Amino acid sequence: MRKSAKKIDKNAEFFTAIELMEQEKDIPAQYIADKIAEAISKAGKRAYYDADIVRCDINVETKSFRIYLAKRVVEEVEDIYEELTVEQAREYKSDAQVGDIVQIDVDSDKFGRIVATSTKNVFRSSIKDAEKDMVLEEFRSRRGEIATATVLNIDEKTGNATIEIGKGQTVLPKKEQIASEELHENQKIKVYVVDANKGEKDSKVRIFVSRTHPGLVRRLFEMEVPEIFDGTVEIKQVARDPGSRTKISVYSKNPDVDARGACIGTRGARVENIVEELGGEKIDIVQYSEDPIEYIKEALSPAKVVNVEIVNEQEKSCRASVPDHQLSLAIGNKGQNARLAVMLTGWKIDIRPESGYYGEEE
Repeated sequence: MRKSAKKIDKNAEFFTAIELMEQEKDIPAQYIADKIAEAISKAGKRAYYDADIVRCDINVETKSFRIYLAKRVVEEVEDIYEELTVEQAREYKSDAQVGDIVQIDVDSDKFGRIVATSTKNVFRSSIKDAEKDMVLEEFRSRRGEIATATVLNIDEKTGNATIEIGKGQTVLPKKEQIASEELHENQKIKVYVVDANKGEKDSKVRIFVSRTHPGLVRRLFEMEVPEIFDGTVEIKQVARDPGSRTKISVYSKNPDVDARGACIGTRGARVENIVEELGGEKIDIVQYSEDPIEYIKEALSPAKVVNVEIVNEQEKSCRASVPDHQLSLAIGNKGQNARLAVMLTGWKIDIRPESGYYGEEE
């Protein structure tokens, strides 16, 4: 009876220690328990000549702590550490059959030193591991979403910015920053979470974020425009030249809803908020259409398209005619307007002046 009470006391101390760590470090108690159980199983192999049979189950809710051996039932034993005959197995499980795995309870006192050492080591390492895993899971769940970050510092040589997002830190590479903006320390910025993973060799959590990703614009509109958030208005496509210009096509199944108007907002307030967040990046909002001709005309705005001729429907190529005086507007500075229209629609667009074809044969 005294021995049983002593074991209960030990278990109570063990679970109290785990609960204290949960409170102090904000690490889930079951996570710590699972790490300790894993460490005990691995360390226990040494007691059985490297046989992988030691198992440990720890449940913080029921405060149960169990160590057992998992042995396979065979007709003829070849490995005395990993296998049992049917007759031997039935001492522990009355209906044991060949192929079964039999669990044999082991007195945890036999593993007292292993338990103590494993617990001590896990307590040291689990804080870092848990923090890494929690950060990883947090950002994996936020893939494709926007996060608010604080700029900690900027590398003078590379221009890369170290940023803090919640409990995690990562680098916003120069190439993922908007070229026209200059970041500074302690600045609050919004970033698009592209991905998060853990390195195989160093187990370091890597969070990939961007200010240039088209998804950033999409999410900003979802945050700013209630009609997009509730599904009344749908964003069909985003074509972006980061820091300079973006084209976004929108659509609503409800004929009474002005999709473009909803995104622009009263006196342009909604789109202006997004433009400000993107450092002055110009945004063209165009009406999506199932009719490719109408969609292409819209995509080439602000130029007024006179005519669109489908050249090859399978290859998605077409000719668009615009008034002569709007040719440069349709093409845009360094071809930007035309390039974004192609990205938006997925069509190859040959832009021509209304008066002719530059003297080429048709």
